Amino acid sequence: MNWINNEFTRFVVVGGLNTVNYYLVYLICFNLLEWHYLVAHILGFFVSLVISFFLNVYFTYRVKPTFSKFLQFPLSQLANITLSSCLMYIFVDLLGWNGNAAPFAALFITVPVTFMITGKILKK
Repeated sequence: MNWINNEFTRFVVVGGLNTVNYYLVYLICFNLLEWHYLVAHILGFFVSLVISFFLNVYFTYRVKPTFSKFLQFPLSQLANITLSSCLMYIFVDLLGWNGNAAPFAALFITVPVTFMITGKILKK
């Protein structure tokens, strides 16, 4: 169980759980409650963001949560979406890569960068 003690591994596990959290909220709101897809997406994003904060604080980085950290935490996701969007543009439009494969290539860059930014925010 040494692999679970690695912060980066725990970060990836939390990311996987967050993806599942987001998608479950989205599916419930969109399919069961028949809400507009954008409303379902935004609610799913915010619910997973809150869960992500607490999972990262307690499980990934093992630090004390504060209100200040909670308010700064979305910056890590802003950096993620900005970087991944730029990479997608580079991969697809400039390099001519397949649009289905490009997001996975972007993950190899965005996950470590988001890990470092999240760590800086939460370890203050």
